[in-house]
Amino acid sequence: MKDKLTKEEVLHVAELARISLTEEEIEKYQVELKELLNDVEKINDVESYDDDILIACFSESAKLRKDEVGEMLDPKEVIGASPRHSGNYIEVPVVISGGEGA
Repeated sequence: MKDKLTKEEVLHVAELARISLTEEEIEKYQVELKELLNDVEKINDVESYDDDILIACFSESAKLRKDEVGEMLDPKEVIGASPRHSGNYIEVPVVISGGEGA
C-alpha cells in the first residue's frame, strides 16, 4: 500500500473543492489525505452486526396516545392575538441567520 496520493490525485480533489494549492500544500495533502483515506477504509474491517443487538430509545411496549380530532382555532382570533402579524401570517423573530446579506 502506498504512503501518499499522487500529485494528480490531490489536484483532482482540489479541483472538485474549487481551491488552489501551493506546491507545499500539495506535498502536505499527498500524505494527509492518504492517511484520512486509510482511516476511512478501516470501516470495511468492521464486522457486520445483527439487528437483534441494536439498542434504540423506542420500545414496542411504549404507550402512545391516540390521535384525536380537536376543536380548530379561529385563524382571525389567533392572528389578532399575536403581537406582530402581516396579512394572514404571524411574524416571529429570526432564529437562524443566513449569514451576511441574508
